[in-house]
Amino acid sequence: MKLVLAPMEGVVDFKMRQLLTDIGGFDLCVTEFVRVVETCLPDKVFHRFCPELHNNGFTRAGTPVRVQLLGQEANPLAENAIRAIALGSHGVDLNFGCPAKTVNRSRGGAVLLKDPDHMYTIIKAVRDAVDDEHEVSAKIRLGFDDDSNSQEIVDAVVSAGANSVAIHARTKRDGYNPPAYWEKIPPIIKGKNIAVVANGEIWQVEDAMLCQKRSGCTDLMLGRGALSHPDLAKKIKAHVNNEQYDGLEWEHIIYHLIHSAIHQDPAKDEKYFASRTKQWLGYLKRQYPQAIDLFDEIRRLKSKEDVASILNKYAKAPQLDSNHND
Repeated sequence: MKLVLAPMEGVVDFKMRQLLTDIGGFDLCVTEFVRVVETCLPDKVFHRFCPELHNNGFTRAGTPVRVQLLGQEANPLAENAIRAIALGSHGVDLNFGCPAKTVNRSRGGAVLLKDPDHMYTIIKAVRDAVDDEHEVSAKIRLGFDDDSNSQEIVDAVVSAGANSVAIHARTKRDGYNPPAYWEKIPPIIKGKNIAVVANGEIWQVEDAMLCQKRSGCTDLMLGRGALSHPDLAKKIKAHVNNEQYDGLEWEHIIYHLIHSAIHQDPAKDEKYFASRTKQWLGYLKRQYPQAIDLFDEIRRLKSKEDVASILNKYAKAPQLDSNHND
């Protein structure tokens, strides 16, 4: 079983990847998308989206990271895929799932699901450009407005030579509204020689097990579930391997809020710590009801010092936290 940390634009950045892989359970991370238009991007762009490239493409905890590219032109995507690999990316991922209107209007992301033939052209160009030692993966949804062409989409990915496909079991129109239609995955991947990763609505260990059963996929991708439940991947792995793991308590989560590198960014203004804390509490409240009260307690605070003083009242260091920096 492989667990992949999903690429979530504006949320799962370098620092969040570092934090969640420090906690453990993930086998691969995929970056936020790198937008490709016409040219081969300078190295500094890849390093900005994936600082792990300075560490041979691994997080601090040793989890491999894969650069994700988003665009609509095959040749520039192929050129940038070659560059990403040369810089240390563990394979290349292609984004056909982003539902953002601004991205779709420029013919990127999920809008390409309307044109499986063009998807094929993109994937094949990238696969032909990248050496066989490195994987080319694609992240897709079941369709754009509906799932009527989901089989064509999967066929395009497979016939173009992708090594794996992550299927977010909803359409673009569905957005992130529950449920995820895991049961629609088996018919479209039947008989296909490709690794398949199921994605969508995995919030608890029980969801992961049900997703495996309904999708027929061993491998899973976690997104919002990992943000609301930071040790979810570790819990899933412990369950599958029949290992004892008690999980992080609320006071441990607060410790991570304070001490994780997610808040340490000298380039950001004084409000960064407060705004990033509030953003994460918005996800955490699903798993930890205490997050609602904490958010109310700090909602009007803006300085790092004021927010940290509140958090420190509740924090307790977990034993696994030897990797974290103050």
